[in-house]
Amino acid sequence: MRFRRVEYPVTTADTVTGPPAPSLPWWSRRSTWATGWLLAALWAAAFPVLSSLGTHRLWGTSAALGYSAAAAVSYGLPGPRARRAAVAVALVGAVVVPLVLLVLTGRAQSEVDVIERSGRLLLEQGTPYLSHPHKVADYTPYLPAMALLGIPKALVGDHGWAARLLGDARIWCAAVFLLCLHSARLMLRHSRVAATPTGRRARLPYGTAVAVLIASPLVALPLCVSGVDLPLTGLCCLALAMAAGGRPAAAGLVLAAVCSLKWTAWPAIAVAMALLGSVAGRRAALRCAGTAVAGATLLILPSAVLSPAAMVEQVLAFPTGRGDLPTPAASPLPGRLLADLGSAGWYAAVGLLICGGLAVAASLVHRPPAHLRAAADRLAIGLLVAFTLAPAGRFGYLALPLVLMGWARLADPREPVPSRKVRGARPAHAALVVPSRRSYAPAGTGGER
Repeated sequence: MRFRRVEYPVTTADTVTGPPAPSLPWWSRRSTWATGWLLAALWAAAFPVLSSLGTHRLWGTSAALGYSAAAAVSYGLPGPRARRAAVAVALVGAVVVPLVLLVLTGRAQSEVDVIERSGRLLLEQGTPYLSHPHKVADYTPYLPAMALLGIPKALVGDHGWAARLLGDARIWCAAVFLLCLHSARLMLRHSRVAATPTGRRARLPYGTAVAVLIASPLVALPLCVSGVDLPLTGLCCLALAMAAGGRPAAAGLVLAAVCSLKWTAWPAIAVAMALLGSVAGRRAALRCAGTAVAGATLLILPSAVLSPAAMVEQVLAFPTGRGDLPTPAASPLPGRLLADLGSAGWYAAVGLLICGGLAVAASLVHRPPAHLRAAADRLAIGLLVAFTLAPAGRFGYLALPLVLMGWARLADPREPVPSRKVRGARPAHAALVVPSRRSYAPAGTGGER
């Protein structure tokens, strides 16, 4: 039998260029955490200097100290323990301390008093609206379901620190917000609709990330001084999570609840319909919309029947700047600046607002969102357009769409997946190092020919 010498291709350790050593993720660096908390401290420190509201000044002082301490902890302690400790310090300084002080001393923005008064009126007369309001504080610019958050105050009263803590509307607004975020995350895990990140990139744990979101000025400030938009934000997150999971009835019920809080939540129905149409089909989208509209109508109708004129004046005319009294929402946004020019400017602002809404609606039809993050971004864009072009608005309203986009990225950590293979790429096992050797094989059995 003849033998031929065969040379196998060899890959030695000298010829292999492996990937570079993995660098520390940006969110895991001490400098990133320390810089972030310092920026938050500077933002909070501006309130005691620039704000004329006592609630904002108290929050700014406490939060600036908490954020500064969190920055020191982030830079001074090593490893993940520093992150957890810094988040805890920031939560204490920016949320716990100012919230407890404001609640126990009875200080809050006017929105809290409005919610608590509307809860009392709802129990007494079946509608949260005063028939003949004489000043701005007498107006209730919210839909009837918002009054439910003020009922605890009417039940427990205002005597003693325990009653103040249990009855304050801010506590219940925060509770609804946190419960909705937790329920949305559980629903996403159960339905397995949150995308699995590609590769093995390390990520900030969801619990820590949500704690950072709550401790940030975007959530901490409204949570402590008013809290009125937090239940709306949380319910929008939960509704989109239900829609992403293909649950039209549950999404419709949640949308009914959020749409009976404030009229600004109604665009969420269109976004949830578009998402459900992509996930579960047209019939599921229509079922969700029908449930949402019917449920919201049932919640709103009793108050609309009992006090129709007061509801139109306080819920529609007053927030848009067309009521008998001027609205205090007067931030220099484009819509407000146009409305200040007179009737022509007001109609121009409304026209731009309608055009912006139609553009967002057209985008939903032309390119409907296919997952949670895309739906949250589309709803956030619509809300940003509405708040920016509305004839009356506040900068504080912009926190709602920003929180919505931030939470969606924590709950649905998608990463782009390459659509085509790179030419010349080798599989992972091709980088194995094979020792150099010579082998011999019988002729005609796989050797050279």
